[in-house]
Amino acid sequence: MRVAWAGPHFGEEPPITGRNGSGTVFFTGCPLRCVFCQNYQISHEGVGAFASVDELVERVVRMIEENHVHNVNFVTPDPFFPHVFSTVDRLREQGVDLPAVYNLSGYQSVEMLRQAEDRADIYLPDHKYSDSRLAARYASCPDYPGRALDAIGEMLRQKGPLDVFETGETLAKKGVLVRHLILPGHVENSLDALSSLFLEFGAHLPVSLMSQYRPRTDRLPASLTRRLRREEFDRVYAHVQELGFQNLFVQFPPEGGDEAEAPFFPDFREERPFRGGPER
Repeated sequence: MRVAWAGPHFGEEPPITGRNGSGTVFFTGCPLRCVFCQNYQISHEGVGAFASVDELVERVVRMIEENHVHNVNFVTPDPFFPHVFSTVDRLREQGVDLPAVYNLSGYQSVEMLRQAEDRADIYLPDHKYSDSRLAARYASCPDYPGRALDAIGEMLRQKGPLDVFETGETLAKKGVLVRHLILPGHVENSLDALSSLFLEFGAHLPVSLMSQYRPRTDRLPASLTRRLRREEFDRVYAHVQELGFQNLFVQFPPEGGDEAEAPFFPDFREERPFRGGPER
């Protein structure tokens, strides 16, 4: 495997982050490779170091012991799925009973997800595109909309919606939460993506609406070289409320400049990529 960073992360949704952070493992590489990726250093530039299953298990166990994280969160594990499965098996053999979180792009095959079923507790998939032309332009995958809905359907079959909405607990232990990032200049894509999720899966589907987009490279189409405007966010937010989603997380546009966005924009060339969260 190739790993960019492993450590406690405080930028996930509250039931995943908790008080001590989510025990994230950021893998290098991504099959989707969206041009606007918010983790461009690891998805496009190859930042990261090779690690065996033994080495990753050791790092994760040390992270758990030192930071008391609430789960083990594999971010973009797709290129290394067989090794990740082995890692989860080894962790469980060593008595680690924390939820295994799979943080995914939504562009997964149903067949591979079925292999993950017994080694996954929580799925955090994106639903990025409802427009196949946009998916082709920004990620070279015009089949994304249908494949993502099929993948999310399989995840829900396995785990159901994120459990905190039923249990009332603070921390999630099982289930699915679907994320959608609003892109500047593409409000219609967001409106249609959210409508598709509602029509396919209903009002109880947990959804996380994200506004954190920021240009991360100078090699972007003109429409993506700016931040999201407040009026764009407001239009999408109004739509998600009108649809009637009952289990909703909302990331409102940040105020206060870059410092306010620190938990969401890491520098993986640094020893501590994330500036957010408590010092440890």
